[in-house]
Amino acid sequence: MDWGTGLWDQYDVIDKHTQCGLDLVERYIKFVKERTDVEQNYAKQLRNLTKKYTKRGSKEEQDCKYSNHASFQEILNELNDYAGQRELIAENMMTSICVELTKYLQDIKLERKTHLSDTKKAQQNLESSLKQLESTKKRFAKEWAEADKATQQAEKTESDLNATKLDVDKAKQHAHARTRTAEECRNEYAAQLQKYNKEQNSFYYSEIPQLFNNLQEMDEQRIRRLAEGYCKFSDIEKNVLPIISKCLEGISAAGSKIDEKQDSIIFIEQHKSGFERPGDLEFEDYSQGIKPATSESSLHPPKVRAKLWPFKKHKPPPAEDFSHLPPEQRKKRLQGKIDDIAKDLQREQDQSEALEKMKGVYEQSPQMGDPSSLEPQISETGQNIGRLRGELAKYETWLSEAVGGEESSNAINNNTQHGVSTAEHGLNIYSEFDDDFDEIETPIGQCTALYTFEGNSEGTVSITEGELLSIMEQDKGDGWMRVLRAGGEEGYIPSSYVKYTS
Repeated sequence: MDWGTGLWDQYDVIDKHTQCGLDLVERYIKFVKERTDVEQNYAKQLRNLTKKYTKRGSKEEQDCKYSNHASFQEILNELNDYAGQRELIAENMMTSICVELTKYLQDIKLERKTHLSDTKKAQQNLESSLKQLESTKKRFAKEWAEADKATQQAEKTESDLNATKLDVDKAKQHAHARTRTAEECRNEYAAQLQKYNKEQNSFYYSEIPQLFNNLQEMDEQRIRRLAEGYCKFSDIEKNVLPIISKCLEGISAAGSKIDEKQDSIIFIEQHKSGFERPGDLEFEDYSQGIKPATSESSLHPPKVRAKLWPFKKHKPPPAEDFSHLPPEQRKKRLQGKIDDIAKDLQREQDQSEALEKMKGVYEQSPQMGDPSSLEPQISETGQNIGRLRGELAKYETWLSEAVGGEESSNAINNNTQHGVSTAEHGLNIYSEFDDDFDEIETPIGQCTALYTFEGNSEGTVSITEGELLSIMEQDKGDGWMRVLRAGGEEGYIPSSYVKYTS
């Protein structure tokens, strides 16, 4: 059943119902807009969160060598991509639902207004026709009454003995005119009645049903479009679910890639010093008498230090061959330097090849350029290549020495730990720096030793648990720091062996 048949007399109900449908569309559009705001704010907060926890800088890049650090960075990257999908949901909802439904709502409002206006116009036309019918009906009634009265008056005049023939004829003519006018009003009323009945029949059986059916079709189309909007609300998010799932799978994969054993190996390789463990101390038998000062069994043998840093006006720059570092750290720094030089050398060689090719083109086609203009660049590039090759050979030689000298270095460490140094050497060690002791280097902080450390190699210093130390140089990322003991001894110790106090 349609509206035109079942609701032919319910104009006000249809008006209210269709308006309620439009209000629902507007309400849904507002709801989706607020949903997009939620998605955009959520995505913005996720991006700010990932930005806050994303590591930057050399130290953080060094930490990312460990799988647990690197996995966390991957999780942040996946979460940032996830935020992008939330933004895409908001954008698609705005364009596919809000914008389209808003445009459709404007069209359907205009269509509804037109249908209702046509209905009111038809109603007004029928009411106007009814008024005209009532008017002709009243006129017919009035004229018929006048005609009846004139007829009675003519009969009365005719029966009056005192009336003249002229009066009788005049009364009859008046009655006849009134009767003719009444007949005309009767015919007009009959025609108007027939016209009204025809218009009323058309109004209730044709015009109103058609207009109400148009409103029904419009409302049903609105419902279909709204249903599509409901489905899009879900489909838009479903469309990005595969990508969101990949982001979540990436987060799970990042957690699965963590290898705690490999992280431990990387940590060991990054911070191990390469020193040998201290050997056993010899038994000192005081029952045999006091031993010579040069005995190797002294309880506190003086340490041999080829270099001494404190009390200098200017801190000497690190050695170019990194010999001031522990063995393992030295090898790593040398290898890193070699890699950097190799990259620079390759870049210069590529540039040299490009310049040579360009020169060849200029020689074959002089109109394209002057070959001699490239000579300064070719010469400079050749000099750079020669310089870099020399530096590469130099650092490779130092690396070879560092790798090949480990055994002899270990032997020296063992001899030092057993006290093969003399007190006289320790007393004369400052002589070579006497000319430079103009100003004392200021410590940059204080720390307390957590453990005892035997500094048995060149550049290191021994410390005991609980000893207060002055920090002369912070850890540069290799796990070692330079400290000054209360007795004036200075050297490198592991950074993890101390606790900062100021």
